[in-house]
Amino acid sequence: MRPRRIALNAAALAVLAVMIFPVYWMVVTAFTSTADIQSETPALWPAHPTTAHFATAVGADGFWTFWRNSLIVTGAAVLIALVVSLLAAFAVARMRWKGRGAFIVAVFAAQMAPWEALLVPMFIIARDSDLLDSLTMLTGVYFMITLPFTIVTLRGFLAAIPAEVEEAALVDGCNRSAAFRKVIFPLLAPGLMATSLFGFITAWNEFAFVNILIIKEQGKRTLPVWLSSFRDVFGADWGATMAAATLFALPVLVVFLFLQRRVGTGMIAGAVKG
Repeated sequence: MRPRRIALNAAALAVLAVMIFPVYWMVVTAFTSTADIQSETPALWPAHPTTAHFATAVGADGFWTFWRNSLIVTGAAVLIALVVSLLAAFAVARMRWKGRGAFIVAVFAAQMAPWEALLVPMFIIARDSDLLDSLTMLTGVYFMITLPFTIVTLRGFLAAIPAEVEEAALVDGCNRSAAFRKVIFPLLAPGLMATSLFGFITAWNEFAFVNILIIKEQGKRTLPVWLSSFRDVFGADWGATMAAATLFALPVLVVFLFLQRRVGTGMIAGAVKG
């Protein structure tokens, strides 16, 4: 078993190195001087580290505007999706009502549908509703994208909580709302964190819908669109481009580090229970 374990560990390390190297190179390039970047033999570690590229990226036109837009639409979409999905998951996992099976099938179908297939319908809806160039419409689309996954995950997590726990709270004098708030909700923390991380990453990185829903008012676009045009503004300034990409990835890294202890548990429980 020992040679097999060594081989598996070596393979895992190799996969990790392949996956992490592009991120490592992005960060290193962000701190490398322009002269060293353009060198024929770039080093694996900057010989003369600099933060000038970050100053260039932060000082670029529209950086803070697009950063604010991304935070607004991402935070609002994730928060609304968590509230709605929590109520929907509770209704599916704890209650029996006509149409429940069809609702579950519809949720799974929505989760499996490719987002790209919704680009044209979403554009037509936004155009006919006079919601083009609107952060409200963009937030609604991100909410729609993340909702099916959050419902499925939280449904599985709720199904893993014994109904007797809630019944005991009812016997002790809590009403249905108080039992959910004081007993069930705290037990859902891993699932809530897993789904919020998924929703945050999905909405933060989304690129296609911004391009079709925000057409005329460029100031309402988000960071992915700004980053895609960053190189056009600064030419071949790879240091500034990599610094901008690092700043773009930073919020996702912070959120993941904050939630990572609970994410694995939430993902597994939501995937196999129910």
